[in-house]
Parts: sequence; structure tokens; C-alpha cells
Amino acid sequence: MSGWWDYLEERTRQEVDADVLRDRPLPAVRSVWEALRPLGVGLHEAERVVHARYEALGDRVRRTPPDPLDLASLAARAAAFPGRVAAVEALWDGDAVHDWFVVLVAVLDAPEGEGHLATVHHRPDGPPPGAAAAEAGRALAGHLQVPFHFASPDVPDDEAPRWRAVRRTAGGP
Repeated sequence: MSGWWDYLEERTRQEVDADVLRDRPLPAVRSVWEALRPLGVGLHEAERVVHARYEALGDRVRRTPPDPLDLASLAARAAAFPGRVAAVEALWDGDAVHDWFVVLVAVLDAPEGEGHLATVHHRPDGPPPGAAAAEAGRALAGHLQVPFHFASPDVPDDEAPRWRAVRRTAGGP
């Protein structure tokens, strides 16, 4: 475990462990980072401290159930967004707690923006996150009759071109 854990006050340790046990990594990272920032600890090191707590607490962590990837659930989420869904897009993201994962979003027009559909983490008993997200995203896009975009389905790349950027480059509206 990171030696930085020893520098945290007992109250902060209890808060971090409570967040980890409830599978709330972002508040846990924030608590560590805010407490240790005056000592020069960066965000990445704070994530590593929290990752170590996940490992230390192991099976006691009440994991958040994975987002549903079935067509009915995704279509219901897409229908709840304001405006029209113009495309379905899959994006890589990652952190020290979850490693690489894929976020499925609905790209919206009028109002322009995007809505979160699902986050796809690695599941020990399932396909890799890229494959699972691509399958679910293609199914939803087909159902909605909109394009599906996944710039890097096989290799994690959080800087891959986004759908709107590709569309603009190709001369689309």
C-alpha cells in the first residue's frame, strides 16, 4: 500500500474507507487528494492510495451493479434525454481504480450535448469492455436508426476522435 495512507488523519481514513466500502471511488479520491495536496500529492497518487484501499478491503466492498446493456434499458435511457439522439458513441476512459472502461453516450441535437447511457467496465465473466460496448452501442444505434461511432474499439485510447469532430472533418452538418 502507498505510504501516503499513514499521513492521513484517522477521520479522513474512516471517510475514505466508508466511500470505498460503498464503491464510491471519486469521493474517496477527492478526500485523499484534498488532505495530501499540501504535501505535494497529485491526483494520480491519490487514485493509487484509493486503489490500494479497494485491494485491502477486498470482498467487503459493496460493488455497484454494472449498468444494464440490454437494448430495452438503453433505449429507455435514450428516450429520456431532451432533444433528438443524433448518434450513439463509445468512448474509452480510465482511472487507477477501474483501469480502462468504455462510456456509451447518446450524442444529442437540439439542444446539442450528450447523455450518459452506460459505463462498461471489465467483467471477469464477460467480454472485454470494448467488445461489450460496441455490441450494445450498435444495437441501440440500429434501433434508433442513427450512426454508431467507436473510434478505437480494440485499443484503449481516450484521445480518439469524437463523432462530431469526424463528422465536421468529413463535411457533415
